Amino acid sequence: MRALSLAKYRSFQQCASPRGAFTFLALDHRQNLRKANPRFQEDAELSRFKLDVTRELAAHATAVLLDPEVSAAQAVASGALPGDRGLVVALEATGYSGEPTARKAQLIPGWSVEKAKRMGAQMAKLLVYYHPDSPAAAEIEEFTAQIAAQCQQHDLALMLEPLSYPLVGEKLSAEEKRRVVVETARRLTALPGVDLLKAEFPLPADAPEAEWTLACADLNAASRVPWIVLSAAVSFDLYLKQVIAACQAGASGVAVGRAVWQEAVSLDGASRLDFLRTTARERLLRLTALTQALARPWTESYTTEAPFDWYKEY
Repeated sequence: MRALSLAKYRSFQQCASPRGAFTFLALDHRQNLRKANPRFQEDAELSRFKLDVTRELAAHATAVLLDPEVSAAQAVASGALPGDRGLVVALEATGYSGEPTARKAQLIPGWSVEKAKRMGAQMAKLLVYYHPDSPAAAEIEEFTAQIAAQCQQHDLALMLEPLSYPLVGEKLSAEEKRRVVVETARRLTALPGVDLLKAEFPLPADAPEAEWTLACADLNAASRVPWIVLSAAVSFDLYLKQVIAACQAGASGVAVGRAVWQEAVSLDGASRLDFLRTTARERLLRLTALTQALARPWTESYTTEAPFDWYKEY
């Protein structure tokens, strides 16, 4: 087991169930939501949507992932985010700079790890685009290491979300997707200060189910930290099956967004709330039940120390 600082250990406790499983409700989406619904070009409308989803679903998750631009502070100030649910706040700006085969990430202008800590977040989340064979790979590793070091400095837990991309063609083959996701986990979770991996399912959505178990086992073996599986906008039914395979292989839970609430994007008013209170809630409850039953508790990976004189050196 690896040792976590007391503050990070406490953050994990606040973002997980008592059993140690994670069900993160992901709502840090920005540009893809603005593209999906023209009304969301207005910050107030995008914020209202996120607060509606948070208010209706957060109680059925263990923590909520929000952005600082239109939702994190607003969810706290409005009471949409219950006080007994963890708050994870994104650090990265939407999209990437650089060439499509050498993608580079950047922080939201005016935002920082230090501010995320001060506003009360239990974790910071950093998304990076990464391919181990890309010309930008070393730069992304250095960028990630710098942010992780800042999280260490401010004693804030870091959730890392690396997203793969092709160097040739429009998408990764099943074989390359598996290799890239696994190798990415191996390299980036070795960086000091990376505490939790928000991982892609290590195969494309159309890959045969017979290949899922070994691919997830490879990912589990490669990650040096607890990992959760993201939903990547696949259908809920497909994601449910992916979650089972991932948790059986050692995942500690999920970070789910559109697989739960996608249809609400095009709804408004009573129709939106009705969908969130029925279909979306039922989906999230099913995922929470699955992680409770199958996920590997994060406490099997981390411990902390509390000698009586700890406060003198803290």
